[in-house]
Amino acid sequence: MTIIESKVQINKPANEVFEFLSDLNNHQQLMPDNIYNWSSTKDEARFTIQNMAKLAIKISSIIENKEIIATPTEDVPFALELKWTLNDNGDGQTEATHAISADLNMMMKMIVAGPLQKLADHQTNTLKNILSA
Repeated sequence: MTIIESKVQINKPANEVFEFLSDLNNHQQLMPDNIYNWSSTKDEARFTIQNMAKLAIKISSIIENKEIIATPTEDVPFALELKWTLNDNGDGQTEATHAISADLNMMMKMIVAGPLQKLADHQTNTLKNILSA
């Protein structure tokens, strides 16, 4: 399993970060420009990644103010898990970690690891910008 992570410090308490992330409608704001055909509810989202694939995900596990896990609801080329972990620093700041776990063979890892890292970094940085505004 390949795990790609990105961390960011956010000047908000964990419950506020969790409230934003636990609603998949908000995740459209975190996506880069190469994501389109977005549709979502609080618990599910569907979108297309330009020149790659269509993806449908749902929240499969939640630990209040700590963790949100989303997994595909339809067939995908490889097993995939999207996880946000929140660590409340106790001073009104939260460390948010976005981890993308993918079951990739060597060839797929060479092709998609870079774009997945860019996606994780883009989402954490955008989350910080949105919640700091």
